[in-house]
Order: sequence, then structure tokens, then C-alpha cells
Amino acid sequence: MLLGLDIGTSAVKGVALDPSTGVVTAVAERPLALHTPEPGHAEQDPEDFALAALAVLTELASRVDPKAVRALGLTGQMHSSVLLDARREVVRRALLWCDTRTTRECQEITATVGLDGLRTHVGNLALEGFTLPKLLWVRRHEPEVFARVTSVLMPKDFVGLRLTGVLGADVSDASGTLAFDPRRRQWSQEVLGAFGLSPSIFPTVDESATVLGGLTATAARATGLPEGLPVVRGAADNAAGAVGLGVVREGLGMLSLGTSGVVLCPTDTLRVEPAMRLHSFCAAVPGRSYLMGVMLSAGGALRWYRDTIAREPYEAITARAAKAPPGAGGALFLPYLQGERTPHNDSAARGAFVGLSASTGPDELALAVLEGITYGLADCLALLGSLDPPVAVRALRVTGGGARSAFWRQLLADVLGVEIVTTSATEGPSFGAALLAGAAVGVFPTVEAACEAMVRPVGVTEPAPSRSALYAERQRTWRALYPALKGVLG
Repeated sequence: MLLGLDIGTSAVKGVALDPSTGVVTAVAERPLALHTPEPGHAEQDPEDFALAALAVLTELASRVDPKAVRALGLTGQMHSSVLLDARREVVRRALLWCDTRTTRECQEITATVGLDGLRTHVGNLALEGFTLPKLLWVRRHEPEVFARVTSVLMPKDFVGLRLTGVLGADVSDASGTLAFDPRRRQWSQEVLGAFGLSPSIFPTVDESATVLGGLTATAARATGLPEGLPVVRGAADNAAGAVGLGVVREGLGMLSLGTSGVVLCPTDTLRVEPAMRLHSFCAAVPGRSYLMGVMLSAGGALRWYRDTIAREPYEAITARAAKAPPGAGGALFLPYLQGERTPHNDSAARGAFVGLSASTGPDELALAVLEGITYGLADCLALLGSLDPPVAVRALRVTGGGARSAFWRQLLADVLGVEIVTTSATEGPSFGAALLAGAAVGVFPTVEAACEAMVRPVGVTEPAPSRSALYAERQRTWRALYPALKGVLG
């Protein structure tokens, strides 16, 4: 038996996987509280991560034979900063990936390191979500707190510390800090030194499928799991999610339709898009990397439409959209409700309906929303294809709530022009964490072998050529909206 534990934003989720059958035999979940003390601020108490993790593991241990558990793998939200003092005690709430207070610090990083320096040393733009800007914000605004900080961890690594007593991280999560060199797979002395920070403030780093430490006696008593159980470093949520879908080699991609939208493609070597509009991170497979485009509002935009305009279930919305003609009768929707990451990196971008007429009805509005979100995902895929040489993607394996809609899967295939594939694995990053755990302790010889054994395609949606041609024309019109409206809405 293998366990996977996901330290998410809304909840901690755990799964128990039987590697002999590939069946998830138990699932447990505990919610997490989110604190928003000011507009643009988003924080969580790291001790809540640990308490929820112990509760989830206790439930899993009660539903499986604890003695049969071979290893536990970790995954979790990226970028969020857990700050500890010399006694390894939390000094303040964690600033989350979705916290946007650090614009000034991002500007400072860019001015100090330069775009060429960012491209060379960390492979990514300085964005508000990343960890280093949060650390600089604390130093500027809370100097008495910063003076106590001796360690900076990601949420999953804080849970790993509580379970094993070991400070450690993996390369995929470290890649999202803006303090890590994904080419050399080590902390960037150049970037950290530019701000008077030592790499020692961050934990030691290793590959994802390596053992962090053994479960302590205290954690074993709290959960019912055996003392010394190997706890595996695991990976950042998107990297673990890719493993959970079997997306570990070039040619396959992951499409995640959650609150945000993600298009992720593995690469054999680190690739950096010249303008850094794509994220370049280390993958959970040794020596490999991935490129990732992120929409801030994908399923989130659909949820907004459901709650404020449609006021009917998702199933009713997609049924309406299916009745409208492709192109939504000329109606277009920009899904930039919380700014946008890829390709614009514009926190001031805003959403809009355009092209409405007296004949626009609920069916057309529903389709316009789904088409607008899908065009945004196509922007991410187009950037991958624009590289020299291009990153070729023959199929996208889809996950997230939106993946349950057959209509949306067909729309994705038509607009993106690639196969959309559903798989047998539906538990997301926690499933990937369990596979990484198995690879770390020899249940599987490699991460790739774990994916081949445990993940299989169960459905393929092919593009319809006639609709793909129509959507290619419509998308050209949609892409013109952002620059045309930027001065009005941004």
C-alpha cells in the first residue's frame, strides 16, 4: 500500500493506493481555513497544514492495514512561504501563492537582477505569487518577524518536517521560489546574494522520488502508521499532478481545469521561453523539466458566470452551450477576472463580454464563456509551439472538474487542435505523490515505470476539422480584444 498526501489551499487530501491493482482503496480530506486580512492578502496557518495532515493520515490508517503501507509521498501548493525560527517554530502565517501584495518587491527583484539575470539564473519572471518576493516583503514590512527567520519551507515540506523531523525540499517545489536555479538544480547564490540572503535559509534539496526521512515515534502514535515509515519528498502540486496522469515524457501534456487553468508539458532539458511568459520548472522525473502556462481564471470564471449570471448548475450551463452554434453568435468573453498570468503577465487585466446583440441569449452567453476560457488555454499551448524548436504536443491528458464535461472536452479538442485524453487516475496530485513514493522505495523501478503500470487512457476526444477551422478564425478575433481593451479595462 502507498499513501499520497496533498497539502492544498482549500483542503488536505490523502489517498491510499494498492500498487498491485492500481486501485485507490481509501480517500480522506480535511478542510483548511483561508485568511484574507486585507485586499490582495491571502494567508494560512501552517500548523493547520500539520493538524489536517495528521487527521487525514489517521483516517487512512484506520481504513487500510497500517503494516502494509510501504511509503508516504507528499505534494502541495507551490510558492506559499512557511517561515520558521531557530527552534523550528512558525513565526507568522504563510503568505500564499495567490497573495498579491508583493508588486513592489517584484519590481525590486527585476531592477536588481535584470531580465537577463532572471532568465539565466532562475528561468522565470519575478511574479507576485513566488516565494522570494514574499520573503522580501516580510523583511521590509515586518523586520522584527524577519529577524527571527532561519528557515523557509513550502507547505508540503513543513508537513514533512512535522512528520520526520527533517528539513528538506524537492527540486520541483524549489523551482517555484524564484530563488532556485532549475538548470543546476540548486539554490541560486547569484539571486539570493543580490539581496543579502544565504542559500542556507532554504532547506537541502533532492529529486522528488527520494526519501526525506522516517516517520517519527510521535507522528506514528498520532496517526497509527508504523514508526520509521519512509516519507518521500514528493513534488509540487502541478508536477505531482503530471505524474498522476502519466505525463512524464515529451509529446504528452497535462491540461488542468480547476479554478485556474494549467497547460504543462515535460521537456528533456530545461527550456526557457524568451519573454518568460511560460514558467520553467524542474519536473518530478530526475533530469527533466517542464514548461507551464497558467490562466488565473478558468473554472473560476465559469463559477463566476454560474453564480452571478446563469444561476443554474454547471450541467445546465454546458447543455445550453451545446445548443448554441460554434462562435456563440458573435459573442466573445475575456476570462481575465483576476488579471492574467500567461501570456500577458498583467495583474490589472479584466474580463469582458464583447459582441453582444439583441439576439444573444443564455445559450450564446454560456458558450461564449466556455469558448473564452478555452481560447485562453490555447494561448498557453500556442506559446509552447512558438519556441525554437517548438515543443510538439500530440495529446493533452485532462484533469480537474471541467474534465467531467464531454461537451467541454470536445470544445477543447476543436480549439486546441489536439487529442484530449481522460485517464484511469482521477485523484490528481495525491495520486502522483503516491506513485513517487512507490518509485522512491522500489515498488516501481522508476517514476516512468510507475506511470506505465498505474495510469491508462480511458477516453480520447478527437478534434473535428471543420470546427477547428472555424475556431481558428474566431480566436484571431478574440486575441485582438486584450490589446484593444487594455487601456480601458486595465
